[in-house]
Amino acid sequence: MNQQPDNAPTGTPAQPASRPADEMISSETATSAPETEAVESPLQKKQQLWAGLPYESTQILRLAPLAAERETGLRPLLFACLNRISRHSKEFSMLRLSITLPEKKNSKANNCLELWVDHREKTIHVLPEHGLVTDPGNRGLGRLLLAQAIDWCSPKWHDYSLPTVGLKSGQAPNELARLRRDHALQAQGFTVTYNDGVQMSASCTAIRLEQLGRDWNREKVRVMDHLEAAHLLYSSDQNLRAQTAQIKKLDEKISLLQRDDNTLRFTIFTLTFFAIFQAGLLIWMATR
Repeated sequence: MNQQPDNAPTGTPAQPASRPADEMISSETATSAPETEAVESPLQKKQQLWAGLPYESTQILRLAPLAAERETGLRPLLFACLNRISRHSKEFSMLRLSITLPEKKNSKANNCLELWVDHREKTIHVLPEHGLVTDPGNRGLGRLLLAQAIDWCSPKWHDYSLPTVGLKSGQAPNELARLRRDHALQAQGFTVTYNDGVQMSASCTAIRLEQLGRDWNREKVRVMDHLEAAHLLYSSDQNLRAQTAQIKKLDEKISLLQRDDNTLRFTIFTLTFFAIFQAGLLIWMATR
């Protein structure tokens, strides 16, 4: 029998080359496991929708002059603006408050307070989450913002749950600032509880909304109505006009005195010249 050559085809057809195992696993994983995307909550969507809304109303604040302190320095008479905007929907309600001072740029995290009310979950959220920071400090602005936010809340929300805000030692630069912060919160009806014996961290809580106070230290900061603000502007304009007239009179008097001074200078120079000339003439006549 003749032997078949080595390159002759066998009885079974050749199988195609199989794919590597790791490629098959990766392809199966890519097809079986869909990409997971972060799903935003309805509250986050509403926050993004209402984030760029402009303020609706502005009130003038009068910060009373107080004695100077070692920490805060001078505390003169200041005027500020209390800006407010609120929105309501079937699911959420929002209040945004901010305080701005003229010729002073505040950080977005300072002098700002937001309340978000979730009517479906019956919860109240407070922003910023790290706590309320006011600038300038110890002028009554913190209690004012808290009182305005509490007064805005509807009596229908008294059974809504309130958040627990963490208070860290870094928010208060020293012991006196920490005591002032705790006093302001407790004066509004909040409970401050320290988590450790060294008072490094604490929590601020409130059981019911109706237990919180709606008043603030009106001796430090006062909200001015439109009539009082108009009277203040009128008085300031009158004082400015009177001071302008007084400055004009003083300028005219200074100009007159300057002319008299120039005349006296010329007279003194002339007399001095003639005195020197006469003295020289007498010396010349005496020595001749």
